[in-house]
Amino acid sequence: MKRNTIILFAVLFILAAFGWAGWANWEYRRQAAERALASAAKGELVANPAGDAPQYITPLMNKPAPAFTLEDLSGKKVSLASYKGKAVLINFWATWCAPCKIETPWLIDLRNQYASQGFEIIGISADDLDLNDKQKLSQEKQEIARTAQQMHIPYPVLLDADAISKPYGGLDELPTSFFVDRNGTVVAAQVGITSKDEIEGNIRKALGAGK
Repeated sequence: MKRNTIILFAVLFILAAFGWAGWANWEYRRQAAERALASAAKGELVANPAGDAPQYITPLMNKPAPAFTLEDLSGKKVSLASYKGKAVLINFWATWCAPCKIETPWLIDLRNQYASQGFEIIGISADDLDLNDKQKLSQEKQEIARTAQQMHIPYPVLLDADAISKPYGGLDELPTSFFVDRNGTVVAAQVGITSKDEIEGNIRKALGAGK
């Protein structure tokens, strides 16, 4: 009887130890996730001294643009690093985003105007993707490709903005754009619809041509 009691206590102790280890592991992961979220490069809108629309200030300003590699509409992997030496506008958009549809024709015009000076745009779709459902994923990709074709987008369109949204401060509003100079440094950022003139001014900053 005494031996059975000892064995029972030993089993209970082992189970308790496993339970505590599991909880400790879960708690560690939870805290790590919270730390990662807290350290995300969150930007903020601040009042514009000129009295115009509020300016978007990002912690990424004057810092290297976070690296990424994503698939384009054809399945080819495209990295930001492959644009080294170019001025790049990273534009987060979505097929359902009405302001994006206003802005995109401006981006196309400006891309065509400044491409010869070493400027390029990377469009990154923020549309939801069912990565675990091949049929739905195929349909979603087709919808993104159809929208890009209808809008005559000449620059690369990459998929799965969610995969890189945290390093870029989250996507609280669309469109969201980051302007990266030839050295890979973020020199300007915009959130929401602005104006073609403001976009052009930031492109010129990225090119090192001033405003």
